[in-house]
Amino acid sequence: MSDKFAGIYPALVTPMTADEQVDRQTLAEFVDYLIAEGGVDGIIPLGSTGEYYALSAAERETVLKTVLEAAGGRVPVLAGANAGATADVADYCRQAEQLGAAGVLLAAPYYSLPTADELFEHFRVVDRAIGIPIMLYNYPGRTGVDMVPDLIERLAELDAVQYVKESSGEVSRVSEIIRRSGDKITVFCGCDTAALESFVLGAAGWVGGVVNVLPNEHVKLFGLAVRQKDLLAARKVYYEVLPVLSLMEGGGKYTQFVKAGCEIVGRPVGPPRRPLLPATADEVARLKEAIGRL
Repeated sequence: MSDKFAGIYPALVTPMTADEQVDRQTLAEFVDYLIAEGGVDGIIPLGSTGEYYALSAAERETVLKTVLEAAGGRVPVLAGANAGATADVADYCRQAEQLGAAGVLLAAPYYSLPTADELFEHFRVVDRAIGIPIMLYNYPGRTGVDMVPDLIERLAELDAVQYVKESSGEVSRVSEIIRRSGDKITVFCGCDTAALESFVLGAAGWVGGVVNVLPNEHVKLFGLAVRQKDLLAARKVYYEVLPVLSLMEGGGKYTQFVKAGCEIVGRPVGPPRRPLLPATADEVARLKEAIGRL
């Protein structure tokens, strides 16, 4: 296992039973499948696709322990450690490090809408609390806060801040972050419908929820575009999978569609936890049709 994070990292779903309880057995089996058969390069539990916001602290610990045990050191596990207060984020990060996570994924704290200076102080506190890398998660569409390249350049001066999942949807951010921060920070694509463009501009990896559904296709695309540098072949694969990515990302029901997609491909992970409801029959039919074309 390399010390440098790169490649395909699923934003892991959290499997649920019919009554919306965390399904540990399915979770462990699903992680093994993604690694052994899907060929992914890492695992990221407890992100937004993992419904961390709907899990108790005890459930979050259970999920992380289960994932780490199932991964068994074969690939790095980066734990989502988000919360609304800096002290809580630091505590979740310490816990992740103590349990054996290779890094943590951190978005801006939700609801409070911190300023750039407040965000820097937030991450400075977390940086001092842990000894494992931080992957920033810039997703203004969910957090209401945009970590622009100016701020990321500033945050890259912190020892632990070494990666960023860029999910603003502005593909030019990839090249701007790399231009400003150089080797201090590694960019991961976080916008499924801009993956190939991100790789061309220098993104070293891809964190996505649809990886749960189509791991082999993601691994193949990344291998062609980045490892083999065969852009013509990569473009062919990208255009084949793009209708599914667009449907998942454009429907406003990303987690619901990802969980539905897992069932369509024969890897059921149960329903989302309320307030989210399962995809409708019509939505499942459209998704099944798109996946069936691959």
